[in-house]
Parts: sequence; C-alpha cells; structure tokens
Amino acid sequence: MDPNKPPGLPGVTGMPWLQQLGRGRGFQPEVPAVGRGRGLQYSTEGLGIGRARGFTTPGYTPLVQFGRGATFPMSEPLTGFARGLPVPPANGGLGRAGVLGRARGMLLSAAADPWVGVARGAILPGLEPQHRQTPPCETMIQDPKEETPSLTEQVATKNVDVPTPGQGATLVSMFRGVGIDPFKTSWGRGAPPVGGEAGDLGAQLKHQVAPVGVISSPGRRPEEVMGSSEPFHKAGTKGTPVTVGSNHIPICCKNEAVYQYHVTFSPNVESMAMRFGMMKDHRSTTGEVVAFDGSILYLPVKLKDVVSLKSVRRTDNQEVEITVQMTKILPPNSDLCLPFYNVVLRRVMKILGLKLVGRNHYDPDSAIILGKHRLQVWPGYATCIKRTDGGLYLSVDVTHKVLRNDSVLDVMKVLYEQSKESFQDECTKELIGSIVITRYNNRTYRIDDIEWSKSPKDTFTMFDGSETSFVDYYSKNYGIEIKEMDQPLLIHRPKERSKPGGKQIITGQVLLVPELSFMTGIPEKMRKDFRAMKDLTMHINVSAEQHTHSIKQLLKNIAGNAETLTELNRWGLEISTDLLVTHGRILPQETICLQSSSYVTTSDVSWSREVGRDACISCIPMNIWAVFYPRRCADQVEELVSTFLKVAGPMGLRLERPNRVELRDDRTETYVKTIHSQLSREPNMQLVVCIMTGNRDDLYTAIKKLCCIKSPIPSQAINVRTISQPQKLRSVAQKILLQINSKLGGELWTVNVPLKHLMVVGVDVHHDTSKKGRSVMGFVASVNSSLTRWYSRVTFQTPNEEIISGFKLCLSAALQKYYEVNHNLPEKIVVYRDGVSDGQLKMVELYEIPQLLTCFQTFPSYEPKLVFIVVQKRISTTLYSCSADRFGTPPPGTILDHSLTHSDWMDFYLMAHQIRQGCGLPTHYVCVYNTANLSPDHLQRLTYKMCHLYWNWPGTIRVPAPCKYAHKVAYLCGQYLHAEPAIQLSDKLYFL
Repeated sequence: MDPNKPPGLPGVTGMPWLQQLGRGRGFQPEVPAVGRGRGLQYSTEGLGIGRARGFTTPGYTPLVQFGRGATFPMSEPLTGFARGLPVPPANGGLGRAGVLGRARGMLLSAAADPWVGVARGAILPGLEPQHRQTPPCETMIQDPKEETPSLTEQVATKNVDVPTPGQGATLVSMFRGVGIDPFKTSWGRGAPPVGGEAGDLGAQLKHQVAPVGVISSPGRRPEEVMGSSEPFHKAGTKGTPVTVGSNHIPICCKNEAVYQYHVTFSPNVESMAMRFGMMKDHRSTTGEVVAFDGSILYLPVKLKDVVSLKSVRRTDNQEVEITVQMTKILPPNSDLCLPFYNVVLRRVMKILGLKLVGRNHYDPDSAIILGKHRLQVWPGYATCIKRTDGGLYLSVDVTHKVLRNDSVLDVMKVLYEQSKESFQDECTKELIGSIVITRYNNRTYRIDDIEWSKSPKDTFTMFDGSETSFVDYYSKNYGIEIKEMDQPLLIHRPKERSKPGGKQIITGQVLLVPELSFMTGIPEKMRKDFRAMKDLTMHINVSAEQHTHSIKQLLKNIAGNAETLTELNRWGLEISTDLLVTHGRILPQETICLQSSSYVTTSDVSWSREVGRDACISCIPMNIWAVFYPRRCADQVEELVSTFLKVAGPMGLRLERPNRVELRDDRTETYVKTIHSQLSREPNMQLVVCIMTGNRDDLYTAIKKLCCIKSPIPSQAINVRTISQPQKLRSVAQKILLQINSKLGGELWTVNVPLKHLMVVGVDVHHDTSKKGRSVMGFVASVNSSLTRWYSRVTFQTPNEEIISGFKLCLSAALQKYYEVNHNLPEKIVVYRDGVSDGQLKMVELYEIPQLLTCFQTFPSYEPKLVFIVVQKRISTTLYSCSADRFGTPPPGTILDHSLTHSDWMDFYLMAHQIRQGCGLPTHYVCVYNTANLSPDHLQRLTYKMCHLYWNWPGTIRVPAPCKYAHKVAYLCGQYLHAEPAIQLSDKLYFL
C-alpha cells in the first residue's frame, strides 16, 4: 500500500450511501463546512453555525446557554447536535425544521424524515451543501491486486422508524464489554496539532468559501475540517526506503454491507437462553448466518425495515411478539463486525483440526518430543482479524506451547522424596501460581490453592443435582481410570465473568485431580541450564524463513479446505494467500559520543570495542571500596582485581586497590553482618562488591536490602562462575567496570539530540511477588541536556492497578532535581510509558496525562510542552526483510508507520535492535498526547536515539533506555526489596 495514496474504499459499486466521503477517521469530504474544535471560535459565512466549548460565535446578540458554558446566538428554533455529527439542514441553514434532541450517537428528529443513530465517522445522506453534487459515477473501486488501503469506519444510515427512547435505552450491545461502543463518535487521536500550541486559537486555514480555524486536542488527530483537501499524514520521510513484509494477510469483504437490527420482545423475555431459542426458531426469516447478543442482531442480508415475528414461551405458553427493526447499515469492515468475524475464524481453525488451548490454536499431532528433558512442544498459531489503516487483515503469529511429561502428582512425589517433613509447604511454594493443562479437554488452569482434606474418592454435585465421585465422573465421561486414590485436589478460582446482558455470575472454584493435570512452561531448574535451554530455543525461536513457511502452510490449508471456505463465505470473507509486503524505511545511523571521540554505528549497531579502549564521558574515581568474598574464592578475586587495574586506564577510570574482606563461610548472615560492620567503620565507602557462589536469591535479596534501604550505597553482586574463565576475564572485567561507573554516577556515552531543554521520562510497572497483586511503578527521568544523568523513583500501588497514581509525586521530584542541576525547568517533556495494552490507552489519556498536567501547576508560570508515548513490546506483529520472494530479518532501525498502524492514533513500529536468533519483533509506539508539535520524523528519530543509551549494553536495545531503566528499578524493588529504596540513591543508576 502506498501511504501517500488517498484512501479508496473497496467493494462499494452500486452502493450510493458509501459513495459519500465520511467525516470520521481518515476521511475528509471535499466540500467546505464548519468543523468543530474544543475551545475554538469559528468563523462562518452562511454555512451554518459551529459550536465550540466556552466561546461565543460571532454575529447575533440574542444568546442562549448551550453545552458546557458556551453561549450560542439564536433567532429561530435550533437543531440539537449529536456529538461530532453535522445536523440535517433544512433550507440550507440551521433550525427551520423544528427542534432536534441531542443524544450520543443517535439523532432523534421530530421532522418528517426521522434519522437513526450513526456509527463513528459517518456523514448523513443529504448533509452536503447544496452547491456541490457528488457525480453519480464518483465511486471508489479498488483494484483487487492492490493491498487494502486505509479504510476507516464509514457508516450510512437509512430512513427508518426509530425506537422510542425507552426502547433505545435497552440497546446494549455485547461489544461494550470488549471496549467497542457502537454509539460513540470519536475523531481519532494521535496526530500532531494542525494549529499552534495548546491554548492558541490555531492556524487559520484559508478556503475559498469560508475560513475555518482548527485546533486539535493535543496529540490527537486534528478534528478534520470539511473542506480541507489535505489528507492526514502520520508517516515520516527520513531514512532509506526498504521493502518489508509482515505476518498480516489482507482480507477482502465481498458482502456489500452488514445490517444491524434491534430486537424487542413483547412481553419482555428475561432469559437470554430463551431469547436465543426464539430467534433460532425463525432462521427461515433471518437466514442461517446470524450474530445475536440478546438485543442486537447482525445479518449479512437485508430484511424489511420492520419485521414482526411470533413465538410461544414454552414455560407458560404465552405468545411473544418479536419486532426486528433495522437501525444501521454497516460497511463490512466496521469495528462492530470484528468480534463475530473472529468467531468465524475460530470455527475455521477448529475445522482444520487445531486444538484451542487458552486463546491460541495448537496442533498436538505435530508435537516435538524432547525426551531427554521430559518436555514436548506443541506448534500452533495465534490468530486475530483486525482493522488497521491499511484495511482488514488476518494477523497470524507462530506460537509454541511447552508441556511437561510430568503430571502434578509426579512433581509432588519428587518433592515428598526431597523433604518429607515440610512436604505440604514445599508443594505450596512450588505449585501455587503454576499453569497446568488437563489433556482430556485441553484446558489450562492456574493453581490457586491445594485442598489437602479432599481426594478423588470425595463427591461433588452435578448440574442436575445428582452426587458423583471424581473417580466415577472421569470414568464415565472420559474413560479415565484414576490410580492414586489418596492424592489431594488442586483448586482453581476463576475470575468473575459477566454473561451477555450484564448479569454477574458468582463463580465458585474448580477442583482438579493432580494425576490428570500436567505442568506447562519451562521448569525453573531448566531455565538455569544453558544447554537444555539451547535445545529448547532451537525449536521455539524460529527464523523468519521458517516463520513465513508456517504461516503460508496455514493459508494453504485454509484455501484447500472446502468446509473452511464455505464458513468464510457465509460472511463474505476472502483471505489472501500472500503475506503483506509494503514499503518501510531504515532510519539513519546514529553517532555515539564518548569523552574525546565519537563513532558512527556500524550495521550491527554495537560499539563494545570502542567503549573498552576510549575514555567514558565522565568517570568517578574509586578511592575507597571493598570486596567481600568467601575463602574458597580468594584466587578468582585476586585475578579479578588485577584485571580491573589493567583495563581501567584506557577507559578513563582511576582505581585504587580495594579493601579485601574474606568471609569465614558463605552464609547470608555472615555477608550481611560483615558488610554492615565494614560500612560502620568506613563511612566514606563508595562501593560494595560481593562475590557469590551459585544463584542464591536469598543472599542477593539480603545484600540488596542492606545496600539499598538500610545503609544506602551502590553495590555490585558477582557470581564466581562469571569470573572463573581466564580467557573471558578481560571482557567481563571491562563490562563490570562500566556498570560500576554507572552506579557511582559516571556517564558512559550519549548521542546527539538536537532538542534543547528536554527531559525524557521512562515509566514501567512490575507486579510485586511478596504481596499478591501489589504492583511497583518505576520512574526514571533525565536531568541534564546531554541525557547522561538520571533521576529514579519508585512507588507502590494497590492490587492490579496498572494505571499509575503516583505519577504526580515522581514528576514533581524529578522537575526539582532538574532545576537543581540546570537552574531552569525543561521546556519539553517526553514520557515513554511501558506496559499499557490497547484497551488501556483511553484510560492513560483520561487519567495519567491529567495528573502530569496538574503537576506543572505546582511551579509558578510553568507550562512545558508534553509528549506522551506508550511503548508496547508484547505485540503479535512481526516484520521481515524481503528480497526476491525470500524473507529474512530486517536490519536495526527498520520502521513502519503506515498500513499496519492504528486508525485512531499517531503510531509506528520500530525495530531498533539487532536480531541474532528468531524473528524480527518490532516495538509498537503510540503517541497519545503531543503539545510539543513534534512531527512523525522527530518522534521516530528521538525514539531510535533513546534506544542507544542503555549503559548495560554497548548496542541498541528493543525499548528506549529510560523505559529499560524504569523496568530495572521496578523489578529490583518488586522482586527483591519489597520496599522503596533510600532517597540518597535516586540520582544514581544503582539498580543496573
């Protein structure tokens, strides 16, 4: 797809209602009309009066209160505004047709021609000014060979009778529960403002008929002016063009439209099951292909405007009249259609013989058996139909499920052999929180507790009220004979869910038999075994070529199966047989700046050699520091210290010999007491280095709690295995010294950032392991112009609260620190917020950003420009490099900012890091707020620069450095400290 090409609309021949350009996301009618902006004064000449919050419109003096504090001139009866929609004109102006009520998403009219509700971005038929007619030939037909172009939800309406307000109130869609509001009109978000800064009255866009001012809600797509012919662009231009592929397959909708109907039952039928049954009885009228949620009915066929049906309620033989009334005609790629398209897709995967486990489909027949490790790997697919700027796509990701051949009972037996006295405690520690799979139905469950007082011999009550034992139940229903009769039962407590119609079901608990429940995931012991992990990742981390081969095999299976094609054709869906191939860019290479030298990065974006032989920007002299080690590690410590002294010189580090403290044993108490006494004797100690034997979380936790909370001092823990290989010792010593320098407050390297008076903030959330559900927010902000000094804070939150509430406190402290360092406050603040899903973007916009804005009010006359970017790592999008029909791994700096981007936001995909194994997994960046007027190029280049500044790795990483730092500090506090670290360490990267 060409991002510069104006969007077309596929498959609309003979559909005059789709020939008009919508006013919603991604479309701008070519005719001038009055736009609507928040807080903006509109100038109009005869086209009708616009509405702005808090401003009066020029002209007449008789004023009437309208909306939020806005006054509105009125000389005649007025027409009410539906949110974001123009009102049907009568005689070319406002109002002569009587008064229209105002309701979100629905226009109720007392006029002769009533109008129904309009979905997002629609233009009502007949709303175009009379001076321009759309030629009848002006349809948008797309060449089927082209990729599906940018298509946003455009909806037409039909003149039908509207339900009464009482009926309208019951119009609750099943899709509200998944975040789709059928009546919500949105202008879209994410664009740089078209006008001036927030608070300006914006730029005046000149037009031949009427000048119209524009201002956007900062960071949102500008509220497009009808009459502006300039399409909205969010694609950058910097960099080298490159052909990229993705794991998205275009979908063509052959149906002309999807028809939405409102179904009412008279007298009312409360039972959802009864409603479904009654509608099923009338399949001869509605057809076999339906999507019904109890009140809203979607059909691919058009019925009469109002259809009356009759059914009999079997419980009391009461006759029920069913009224089916058309409310909307939706384009087939509307957001409202996606949920039932995905239901169709699940049916297709089932027809192909794939098993649903969790949300993904797997093929147990193709399982890879790793007998040596008692594991098996099920290959599978994560699939989803979604709508992007490029149209409708099927997203397919190749996924794997790791299953263990050990049942929970096997694990319990091993634990019993190891510790008979504390068996129950060990079981609880090992099993609680684990995910198990019951292979008789391929369902996964989380173990929440163990019921030691029950066994398979116990009975439970069935749905029909009868009592049966677990042994009999499994024998009768699954043909499984349980062998161990005295095993305890596992408890799974499902989360409360809502049934259609919004009625809560109170969930009890699910009891599972350990013998029939198999462990999933990689055992902790195996994670620490390098060779075992290498065997496993060989099967899981597939190359780009293997990845695309698996996807093409799935497409081939779908295309070659008559049953799957029939299922797709019922809703008019046609899946392409080729992956999406489009144009991306490779961003220019960055220059790494050290103290007295600079380097342009090479193709592998690594500068490990340079930092080992050239001086860092600033180095902290290590005059007083101590090494604590057990007696048996004395030789390795001597070798390490002498290597430190050799390599420190070229790196610009001044290093004195340390105080060597030999411990009589390696018990945790010995370490803690010795370090504490040493710190008491030497108050000017700069650094504590601890040599540890083995991976000991208890020891690591004790050292970090002492050095981060009780006696604040930078600390370095080193596993003796790391320094036991002489041939690698020099390289290891260099990396440790760089890390130590960072922890002491030194500065390693930077890149050129042309934005002056800039603060970059990184935010991430980690869930605390000690207190169930409690989460930790890590906050890291730059406090100097070269982005080499960082300020960090941590706040704890209540259970499952992903949206951050302590933002204001952290940012205020960071701004004060910035002022201490620079004697002025930053003019631009760019926030990178990690750990937010698509469903939470709106919450971030409504809740977190206002917190930041109120924070600025604590400083007198301070109004900085703010950019808020959400960073998403856990995405299903994969990018490939393409050359001559071969797919490979794209180079670092590859960016894609069209086709797969979100139609609502300013967003882009960036792959900043070097891929050494597996596929190209980019990071998705969504700009939620932007009052700094940073262009797409600015945002993309700044983000790529930030990926170069993580001092633990002399190369680029997958996310911006402040995000990674925020993750590290949140992980340290959530995993080990379980408390806020001492404020004395906040200006150092002590958590690296």
